[in-house]
Amino acid sequence: MWGPGLAALLTCWITGQPVASLGWKWGQSRWQALSYLFPFAVCVVAYGLVYAAGFGGFPNPNTVDSLRKTLSWPNAGTWTVVSGWFVLLASTGFVRGLAASLGEEIGWRGFLNPLLFNRFGFTRGALLTGLIWAVWHFPIIFFSNYDSATPLWFSVPCFLVIVLSLAVIMSWIRMRSGSLWTGAIAHASVNLFNQAFFASLTESRGAITAYTIDESGIMLPLVFLVVAIFVWTKRGSLTEGEASD
Repeated sequence: MWGPGLAALLTCWITGQPVASLGWKWGQSRWQALSYLFPFAVCVVAYGLVYAAGFGGFPNPNTVDSLRKTLSWPNAGTWTVVSGWFVLLASTGFVRGLAASLGEEIGWRGFLNPLLFNRFGFTRGALLTGLIWAVWHFPIIFFSNYDSATPLWFSVPCFLVIVLSLAVIMSWIRMRSGSLWTGAIAHASVNLFNQAFFASLTESRGAITAYTIDESGIMLPLVFLVVAIFVWTKRGSLTEGEASD
């Protein structure tokens, strides 16, 4: 995950662009809080719809049993395990995830997004960043053991919608805040709440479950797309100068 970040830093060194221009400042904490919370809110809505429709259950008893062993809580009740796991993930687990996501986000939201925003404007800049971000994953999706519970013909379009939607949302927050940390936080938050919490704790209700959850299912892409369209309508609040503040 540190490949894009190292590439961005090397490009800065070769071209003479100041590394400070990548957006290292923290900025207003409201943008960081938003970046942490919106992926959680999307997951709550998406998985809530899955559970309400009967496409999956919560929590998965097999995962809970596994967590009891992992956490060394052999006698803890189901909801003690679930809530305890959530607290651990949302705190110390998030810090670990942030260290990994920062590597990508130095490249995507630190270097590439502002560059394309200034050249092409918000919409094309965000979508181009998202397309490059998605294609960067293709080797591991097509030629490695990328975790996907559905066939590629279904999972790849779902993945593309998620990444392009996230690119729009994260680009808008990045431009408003002037901080690449918003991208790193949002990236870590998406991985954390989706993969490590909701997806792993969702109990299967047959083959339909895989087609509705996680990055390879349909529900998250749909909810992220709705949020992205809403954010896109707010693009008029951005100015070119905000990209490099």
